[in-house]
Amino acid sequence: MAARKKSRSRRSDGSKRVGSGIIRGILASLFMLGCVGLAGICIYAAYLNGIVEKKFAGTHWKLPAKVYASPMKLYAGKHQSLASVVNQLKRQGYRSADNAKHPGSFDKQSKQLTVNVRGFDFPDGKRPPRKVQLTFDSGAIQSFKTVDKKKSLSLIRLDAPIIGSIYPNKGADRILVKLSNVPPMLPAGLITVEDKSFMTNIGVSIKGILRAAWADIKAGHIVEGGSTLSQQLVKNMFLTNRQTISRKIKGALMAILLNVHHSKPEILQAYINEAYLGQDGNHSIRGFGLASYYYFNTPLNELDPAQIALLVAMVKGPSYYSPRTHPKRAMQRRNLVLNKFHKAGFLKTSAWKHAKASPLGVSTKENRRTSSYPDFVDLVRQQLHGQYTQAQLTGQGLRIFTTLNPVIQRHAQSDVKTQLKAIAKHHHDIKAGSLQSAAVVTSVEGGRVLALVGGRRSGYAGYNRALNVHRTVGSVIKPVTYLTAMEHPSKYSVITPLNDSPLKVKEKNGKVWKPHNYSRRSHGTAVPLYYALEHSYNLASSRLALKLGIPKVIKTLRKLGFSGHPPAVPSVALGAVNMSPFQVAQIYNTIASGGYYKKLTAIKSVTDRQGKPLSAHSLQIKQVAGSGPVYLDTWMMQRVARYGTGASMYRVLPKTMRFAGKTGTTNKLRDSWFAGFSGNRVISVWVGKDNNHIAHLTGATGALHIWSHIMSDSQPQGIVSAPPANIQQIPLAMTFRPNKPNRPNLFSNGSGGTRNKCPSATLVPFIRGYVPSGVSPCETDILANDRQRHSGNGSAVPGARSNPGSHHNSGSRETHHGDNKSLLDRIF
Repeated sequence: MAARKKSRSRRSDGSKRVGSGIIRGILASLFMLGCVGLAGICIYAAYLNGIVEKKFAGTHWKLPAKVYASPMKLYAGKHQSLASVVNQLKRQGYRSADNAKHPGSFDKQSKQLTVNVRGFDFPDGKRPPRKVQLTFDSGAIQSFKTVDKKKSLSLIRLDAPIIGSIYPNKGADRILVKLSNVPPMLPAGLITVEDKSFMTNIGVSIKGILRAAWADIKAGHIVEGGSTLSQQLVKNMFLTNRQTISRKIKGALMAILLNVHHSKPEILQAYINEAYLGQDGNHSIRGFGLASYYYFNTPLNELDPAQIALLVAMVKGPSYYSPRTHPKRAMQRRNLVLNKFHKAGFLKTSAWKHAKASPLGVSTKENRRTSSYPDFVDLVRQQLHGQYTQAQLTGQGLRIFTTLNPVIQRHAQSDVKTQLKAIAKHHHDIKAGSLQSAAVVTSVEGGRVLALVGGRRSGYAGYNRALNVHRTVGSVIKPVTYLTAMEHPSKYSVITPLNDSPLKVKEKNGKVWKPHNYSRRSHGTAVPLYYALEHSYNLASSRLALKLGIPKVIKTLRKLGFSGHPPAVPSVALGAVNMSPFQVAQIYNTIASGGYYKKLTAIKSVTDRQGKPLSAHSLQIKQVAGSGPVYLDTWMMQRVARYGTGASMYRVLPKTMRFAGKTGTTNKLRDSWFAGFSGNRVISVWVGKDNNHIAHLTGATGALHIWSHIMSDSQPQGIVSAPPANIQQIPLAMTFRPNKPNRPNLFSNGSGGTRNKCPSATLVPFIRGYVPSGVSPCETDILANDRQRHSGNGSAVPGARSNPGSHHNSGSRETHHGDNKSLLDRIF
């Protein structure tokens, strides 16, 4: 028995030794696996840590360049109505408030306006908030004064409004903000609604994870996140939206690492700048700074509790709770957030009730400032090409200050849209909505592009006709031919007779070019040159261009600013040249500037994201045409506007102002053009169809109609420039009628040059020393006569001040114009 017991004992001890050995082996293996796993986790954590630190070091985000419009200037004496200033303030997110106590507010009372202007970092320096008071009367600012007990000012600029961004084809847009500059209710609200333990957790919330896990188990799949603000930030910055266990683990590790290296304020600031809050086309709205503009057209620091609550509410689902597409759903969610604000104690009862009763207050697409004028931004992008790389424009937060005048731009957009409808309604052969149009508005001084409309659906990115539609311009090109003629004063003056009889020209290719007038009628062999342009006679203009030489006309066209290479064929004389509305505006701007070329520009200056100037676009001017010939060309275009093909503009524009311009109509009425200028504005307008089918419009019945309304809404000043020193003005009777022989008292009757009585005379300009022989001036007080008959409306040459007799000695006639002398009597 004892032996058996001892044997069993030995077997038992051996089994224990074997069992314990197995256990030790298993434990050792597990230990080794744990060490390897821990090492793997450490290596993986180190890898994730590198990603997190790299993203948070230096510049955290790619920032698209921001594009700003020209700021509105306010000063005493400016012609600006009270209503227009208030309208602009509202569009820039200014609020009406008693006494305008805070920046971004105004107080309107009768004819007085108090504005608390926001501070702004302009390219020429940082300007703090200022409070000013304006008094209005008769559509102008009568007085201007500061009321904030600071240094007195005589002028103030509103903050420059954002009109767009330059970003890659797809990507995110944002406006960076500092935590110290945001309303305290925003971070407090985010913590209250999204992560109550934010200030104490390590980047993850165990309680939140368990709650989410239980919800996922019950549903059988992932339905709840349970994520902290840190985890949401990590997901937005580093991860995809896929709801998987591995992504959740990765996100949790990165959130912990984020909290190890960075403070809670840093994380909160990053979250405020990174949160996804909607979609604008291909571009996501990131951060509360941009979302504030996108939804409310207001800087983030000026939002009220209801607006802050709506943005916080949208964090849960920007599409699902979009206030534009799902307003009821957004309202319910916003009010739930407001309840949490109130319960947390940072929104008092009165303010809570007021906020819940407030409408969503979301701005319309037309009023928001994040992508207001895509057509104009196209031009900005085009003009920046080659100066900055795509990476700089789409990732370094450049600030681009432009020449855009928001008031003129809005009027131009509205005029294109409304007048196209009116034109189609008036012409029964035009299908509603089939016409398109483009318009460009520039300043005469400085060649600044003030507005650009690329189509009837303004405010939407798409085909930009102002820059990209290239159509034949028709008679819009004729002033180029007539300017070329005026540069040869020994051969041509404004009264030189032109032949308007039928014409055939055999071209080099053997084809016969046979132009005709729009009326299909000719007007004789002695049409005064000014009259041929005034009434757009094709035959006379063609003969003039051929006599000058088509290459010379093309040379003048290129001098005025056209960069194309039209073929040297006779049809160029009638506008067989493809141009965009922008290119036409460039040519007319050079003429309107007295023959001085400056490249049309949309950009004033560029700074980096901190406001440091990178470049200033200085004005470079070059005289390309003589002041005298340009003056004569302008004088003839004024007659086009007053008496010729452009005369219908005065149904819209004041008859007391002088304008100049030219209509353009192409073959089979496919394209309708008008280009012209006032003393301070140059505008070109095209109307036609995208498919190049017949538009059924002439320049006068289409483009001129739109041009007149845009000019009327662009704060025009009449042409009042004085004639240059080399211009001599003679009072003459202008009574030519085609195909109706008569002899007004325009020329000498051969009796020694006696002056004639002609009370309805007009001052006619000539290059000094080149007055045609045989011309007899009228004996009349031409200046007083013109003021009485036309009230300065442009019948006489603008700016005439001298005694008409002082420029002409009736006993000593100039004997130039040899080609004209034998033809003078044939004119009448």
